[in-house]
Amino acid sequence: MHYFEHPVARRRQLLHWLALGAAAPLLGACSPPDSLLRVGSIVFPGYEFMFLARDMGLLDERRVRMVELLANTDTLRALAAGQIEAAALTLDEMMAARRDGVDLRAVLVYDISAGADAVLAHAPVTLKTLQDKRIGVEDSAIGATMLGAVLQAAGLALDQVQKVTVTLDRTEEVFRRGAVDVVVSAEPWVSRLEKSGAQRLFDSSAMATRIVHVLAVRAQALETHAAALRYLIAGHFAAQALLRRDAPKAAAAMAARLQSAAVDVPPLFRGLQLPDALQNRQMMRPGALLDRTGQALQKAWVQTASPQTPADLRRWADSRFLSA
Repeated sequence: MHYFEHPVARRRQLLHWLALGAAAPLLGACSPPDSLLRVGSIVFPGYEFMFLARDMGLLDERRVRMVELLANTDTLRALAAGQIEAAALTLDEMMAARRDGVDLRAVLVYDISAGADAVLAHAPVTLKTLQDKRIGVEDSAIGATMLGAVLQAAGLALDQVQKVTVTLDRTEEVFRRGAVDVVVSAEPWVSRLEKSGAQRLFDSSAMATRIVHVLAVRAQALETHAAALRYLIAGHFAAQALLRRDAPKAAAAMAARLQSAAVDVPPLFRGLQLPDALQNRQMMRPGALLDRTGQALQKAWVQTASPQTPADLRRWADSRFLSA
């Protein structure tokens, strides 16, 4: 079945247009009640515990509404427009939004990617033969990060390959029909592509703690939605505990959204480090993982050919909403 013929995919397409404003009156024209927290997210294993908590009845949708989106560019637009209060983002994306004037705070570290983001190729393409190849990649911070890293590993510059812009949700489709030679993708699509013969050239395990996924919240919502944030984060950790305690049950509940058979769901998490509440607190301390990763990303921006205005890294993490 073609991806966009799937009923779940059709629903995501509708929400994609909602985020872009095609049906803005339905999503963001009226201010929601203070108790309602709207959270935007694409499909990614590290984000799925929020949806698992919802589907297991651990999250009341009158308090927390999950808004499913196709691409992080859509998520960032929805945040900037005030259509959602919070979103699951990479740290790069959160920093870029702050640089552009959207005051976001990280209140949860979902995961650290250690192989879940990957660059895949049709055989016989290798790093040594990457020059002049068509590389499909999302036009996003994480896409740029992965593309830059694989080009550096191959000893190439951007103008030595053909960049093909493709949203993350379409990477599998574009790769399968041969529209690109190489694709920058993430789970769950990485595992599916590898099963069909795609060759892994590079992945996030070679990038230390460069790719960190966080729950980013608009600063104005930190007080008005404090109770809902604590409720959401508690649900996230409860669902994470369910995966550890009863993997088959959790996998069965997550399979549809991850577009995978239940038996294939647990392996999707092998490329992710999943910090608990205590580890989250440690990561958010001044000078700890979030600060160090942010400074490294900032340095990488400065070293690019077109330096970006630095993002403000002060008061950008808030651990108040984590359980004791």
